[in-house]
Amino acid sequence: MIVELSVHPIRRSDLITPDAIRLEPPVPIKQYRDGFGNICQVTKAPKGEITMFSDFLIEDSGKPDEIAPDIVDHALEKLPVETLVYLLGSRYCETDRLSEFAWARFGTFPKGGALVQAICDFVHQEVTFGYEHASVARTAFDTFKERRGVCRDFAHLASRSAAA
Repeated sequence: MIVELSVHPIRRSDLITPDAIRLEPPVPIKQYRDGFGNICQVTKAPKGEITMFSDFLIEDSGKPDEIAPDIVDHALEKLPVETLVYLLGSRYCETDRLSEFAWARFGTFPKGGALVQAICDFVHQEVTFGYEHASVARTAFDTFKERRGVCRDFAHLASRSAAA
């Protein structure tokens, strides 16, 4: 298994208590950083049940992310090629299934900050957050249809609506 349960290194200084993952039963675990700097844990899960958990406190202002209305949209051909991977669909983000809605709902918005904000507002107004809605199989389209999810689902739906 490869899991990401640790606080991102840029937030380590905000930890009030240690961020330590524990496994029951105890099994060896290795760590590495992925291409985004996330700390990933790798372990071979034994047969039967395994529980992974971490319990820590982190200091956070609770303020929403800064809004950047002046951001600009860049033409695809002007983007650095290493950034294009972020525009691809995936098993969780089905651009083909969301394109028609995205163009109908957001196609008239000016490109840039206003469009990004409109997409984020839609997701936050239309999707109910709840840990009880977590599902390893939920896709952006499922989140759109069901109007419920967790943070990953919010991010997938917003990113696919923007990419569509």
